[in-house]
Amino acid sequence: METSILLVFILIGVTVVLFVTEFFPVDKIAFFIIAALIVSQLTTAEEAISGFSNPAVITILALMILAVALEDNGVIEWLTQLIKKLKILPLILLTPAFMIVSATISSFISTTAVVIIFLKIVSQLAERYNFSATKLLMPISFAGILGGSCTLMGTSTNLIVNAVAQQAGVASFSFFEFTWYGLIFLAVGIVFMSVASHFLPKDKNTDLQTTYDIESYIFTVKVSETSDLKGKSISEVQFISEELATPLKLIRDKKVINAPGKYIEIKTGDNLVLMSSFEHINTIVQQHDLIINEKRRESQKNTFGDGDIAAQSDMTYIELLILPGSHLIGNTLKKIRKMSLNGAYPIAIKKRKNLRNTTERLIRKNIKDIRIKPGDRLLIELQEQHINKLRAIDNVAILNQHDYSRQTPKRRKITALLILLGVIGLASSSFLSILSASVLGVAAMLLFRLISLENIYHRINWQIIFLLAGMIPLGIAMSNSGADLWISDQLQNLLTNQPSYVVIGLLLGITMILSGFISNNATAIILTPVAIGLAAGLNLEVKPFILAVLFGANFSFFTPVGYQTNTLIYGTGLYKFKHFLVIGGLLTIVLWVCGTVILTKAL
Repeated sequence: METSILLVFILIGVTVVLFVTEFFPVDKIAFFIIAALIVSQLTTAEEAISGFSNPAVITILALMILAVALEDNGVIEWLTQLIKKLKILPLILLTPAFMIVSATISSFISTTAVVIIFLKIVSQLAERYNFSATKLLMPISFAGILGGSCTLMGTSTNLIVNAVAQQAGVASFSFFEFTWYGLIFLAVGIVFMSVASHFLPKDKNTDLQTTYDIESYIFTVKVSETSDLKGKSISEVQFISEELATPLKLIRDKKVINAPGKYIEIKTGDNLVLMSSFEHINTIVQQHDLIINEKRRESQKNTFGDGDIAAQSDMTYIELLILPGSHLIGNTLKKIRKMSLNGAYPIAIKKRKNLRNTTERLIRKNIKDIRIKPGDRLLIELQEQHINKLRAIDNVAILNQHDYSRQTPKRRKITALLILLGVIGLASSSFLSILSASVLGVAAMLLFRLISLENIYHRINWQIIFLLAGMIPLGIAMSNSGADLWISDQLQNLLTNQPSYVVIGLLLGITMILSGFISNNATAIILTPVAIGLAAGLNLEVKPFILAVLFGANFSFFTPVGYQTNTLIYGTGLYKFKHFLVIGGLLTIVLWVCGTVILTKAL
């Protein structure tokens, strides 16, 4: 094996580990990849940054802007109202109906945006009509993934696979070229999840104060002069001994004691960092005269003014789910408290579970220094009549049962929707490429003043853009070094004289497994050149091999980290990892068998 090939494999291995452990944000990993490619001379500097000008990346950026425009002009809210009408269906039909709607919209609009819509709708309907949201959210997420696989513009993965294949000299896919395959997979998924949804957990308690488990949130409370805790040791505190709250650290005179021992005496002015549920912490604060958020009054005063007496009362707690693209991502709780949140004051944080997010790790960090990531949740406090102002905060989901309405002129809704339909029509008719059609769509939105670029810069999910820009050159490095051909040769030697269904099945299975642990886009970039080389070496039709990577990279169901929509519903806390492993794993196996049969017949 040549040194350059070995270097590529080492770089891919390190990248996979970083993705799985989430040691760094994905955009930072992308920059590290670019730098590593330049230093190792696996690519030229120009090739290392070529991802930023890749047509697929620009297309994805334009489609993101169109999605923001649809939301700003009320089209998404329009869809929301139409979807809510499905509540008249009996519960047995609600799952397949929601899945069909989710899949249909996801074929043309960002799957993540679609799942965000349903995340809000389902939580409202579950409270109002007394059914379990857990029975719907996972099927909806999976349907969005399957629906996005039906058209060329359905997901960024499809566009990336098509772009990599084009660079290798393969003819481009047309807009609906693989739609029939996608529809078959969708039908299988709907039937499977309609049955499997009955085995998902029930959770009818959607009220904010009753849905949190122990160790849900991290709070900082201050011991007041009148608190009965002063003078007591940690072991003498009843709520600690009864395990209603876990003390992570004690802060005294700016000195931090991590995991304070049971003999440490509590004094006035001490700050205790506790991990507990909202319900328990609320009771603890009231019973022991603790201060949970002493700065909030000053925040309210600055926001509403001295004359607003109501600002000092009728306070309510709201839970915000942080979505990809939020301007809060990367900020610490301390910094967010200084930012404008439209009168809301963040008092606690709940971290999304991952391999690195452990209690020990949280103990070693000051709560104010913990950075926000997609899937995290903030507990905020604000005046009840100002809840509507939270709509102005971009890319967050409000996980409370409130109805919000925003008046948008009907003319703007219709114009924005017609522009989207125009983009779809031009791209699907092959009159223009998806890149050309999407760029023209953005230009039309600007022309009719439906969007302002200055207002959407902070709402684009730049992490995806930088991830793609960093991973695409890695594919170039595989080609430059011959790593893709080396892998193809090894597979060819292994699979020579094997039936074609074994070859397709192996490629599809490997892709599915890899996409469960790292980004589906990264999986597609790594394996598409391998699939093309393998098809050429075995003298077989190349497009079924490319489709095996396309569908396999999209079909990430058995973990909550391989696809953004799974991460979002996992972040709600309604599901455990085992639910994805069992339900998603079985669906993966069913689709793997189905895909192997269908794609083998296409050879």
